[in-house]
Amino acid sequence: MPYIKRNSSGRIVGISDEAESGTDEELDLENPEIQAYLEMARNQLLSSDAETIRVIEDLVDLLIEKKLILFTDLPPAAQEKLSERHRMRGDLGVLENLVVDEEDIL
Repeated sequence: MPYIKRNSSGRIVGISDEAESGTDEELDLENPEIQAYLEMARNQLLSSDAETIRVIEDLVDLLIEKKLILFTDLPPAAQEKLSERHRMRGDLGVLENLVVDEEDIL
């Protein structure tokens, strides 16, 4: 059973498989509190992954722009993925111009 670390409000802020300083109780993995904490942690990781992917794409674009690497130096699968993402972002850019924001109305 995992050991739970809680903040002063009683909210789970950490889970460990071993007793550590600050862990104060054991809960079953099926406990709804643990499931909610794990879901939140997964969502944070997915969000971070998406942001990291964009950083990597921008880094690759910069390296290509500065001619430190050639696009064709990348493996074919990476070339395809990057090309597809560039195309999708371009499509979204066109669509964003069609959306009217409240700021546009003012």
